[in-house]
Amino acid sequence: MKRRFRDRDFIETADGFFFCVVGGIHPAKRVIAYLKYVPDKAGKWGNGRRRFKRVLRNYTIPALSETLESLRREYPEYLFFSRYLHVLMSGVPIPRIVARFLPEVRLHELLCSNELDNLEEKLIALIELLSQKSGVSKDAFGVTGSILLGIHQTAFSDLDIIVYGRNSSLQVKKALTPMYEDSSSRVSKLHGDQMVEWCSSKVELYSLSYDEARELLTRRWNRGLFGSTLFSVHPVLMESEQIERYGDRSFNPLGFSKIEAKVSSNTEAMFLPSTYEVSDVRILEGPGVKGLREVCSYQGIYSDILRPEERLIARGKLEHVKDKRTGEEYCRILIGGLEARGEDYIKPLG
Repeated sequence: MKRRFRDRDFIETADGFFFCVVGGIHPAKRVIAYLKYVPDKAGKWGNGRRRFKRVLRNYTIPALSETLESLRREYPEYLFFSRYLHVLMSGVPIPRIVARFLPEVRLHELLCSNELDNLEEKLIALIELLSQKSGVSKDAFGVTGSILLGIHQTAFSDLDIIVYGRNSSLQVKKALTPMYEDSSSRVSKLHGDQMVEWCSSKVELYSLSYDEARELLTRRWNRGLFGSTLFSVHPVLMESEQIERYGDRSFNPLGFSKIEAKVSSNTEAMFLPSTYEVSDVRILEGPGVKGLREVCSYQGIYSDILRPEERLIARGKLEHVKDKRTGEEYCRILIGGLEARGEDYIKPLG
């Protein structure tokens, strides 16, 4: 029996489109995913005769909005309005799926192969290093992005690694963090021109100053260099850890808010969406609601950047949440909603 769809799986549709799966909670007849690659004879990505171009130019809400608008004009069957999330979003109808690409399966194929290119060899070397240092079995790892699809280019593609399971992810995080200070590990933080380029690009794409972008980069444990190649590590929950089902919670928009708060828990902050439980909330702008207890982000740049007891300032879409399983009702701030147009954020204080 095939497993459920997980965050950062890829699917191919009958139109030859590659969609990246978002999260592990999906409707019965669709898979929530964003369009990333489409066929193009002049595309930079590909293998053999099949070439593709990347339609999602960067991981921002304005770029996602452009992609959704393109689908609305030409392929509206890939869009649906979620009555639980109260937003128009992309979701691939199950009958349109012609292939699934599973990160753990692709990695197993590469581990068993004797014909690897330079980028694939780097991927295997990094995963073996992370497995050795963390004590996490290679079976708990996977690869996503262009290497998963077999359309990567050795000249510029990144290493996008998956770690499955909460405990495995925590072990990899614990092992990887000190490796940045060990020159013999070949792992390093972005530095020099690459650091400047990263920070400058984030200033253009997000509501951040250069110093704020640099602070976020310093706090991110899952983004770095392996030799001279960019890599990222993405924790993903297993099915047994994904208790929530689509429709269990409904989210009703209440406008926009800006708050200051203390992080009370970050146990869900390394997964997508990244959720911080908060307390001691001060509403700086927006409706004066009570029971605001979460700041939730679909923007990876804000993933796992804050520790418990630290304070944050956040601006985003204010939502009233109703959980039909427990009967609880509360409010949250959502970062990454289309309505915010990229003007939302999470920033550490102090």
